[in-house]
Amino acid sequence: MADSPSPVTDFSAAMTGAQTFQLAGRPARHTVLFFYPKDNTPGCTTENIAFRDLHEQFQAAGTEIYGVSRDSLRSHESFKTKLGLPFELISDPEEALCEQFGVMKMKQMYGKTVRGIERSTFVIDANGQLVKEWRGVKVAGHVDEVLEFVARQA
Repeated sequence: MADSPSPVTDFSAAMTGAQTFQLAGRPARHTVLFFYPKDNTPGCTTENIAFRDLHEQFQAAGTEIYGVSRDSLRSHESFKTKLGLPFELISDPEEALCEQFGVMKMKQMYGKTVRGIERSTFVIDANGQLVKEWRGVKVAGHVDEVLEFVARQA
């Protein structure tokens, strides 16, 4: 976890809604970027639903939420519609953001070693400073913990 705020290099990335995410100049008090392995998989679906269900509380705390994975925009649009997500999903097929945030890891899946996204969440303040990070996230209870953190900062 980030012990003290550290600057996040500005970036832009394609996201759902035919929009481009730009970190610099975000009006929110906090921006939450949560990296997840893949659309339409059980843990990722559960995590996205948890952020969806607490979206209003995040907004009340002045916080914007964005999901990030390597899936295509087409996959993201379908996933977002299917789950009724009120936030945008960022597509990172070239892994530029994944590399910037250091979330690509070698993992064991079904007895094979594969390279994939380590489920991680980052909170960035309005000044572009990383103020909190969680790596190797377990889905159960995680979104509540993120909300509790941003609410304390409000």
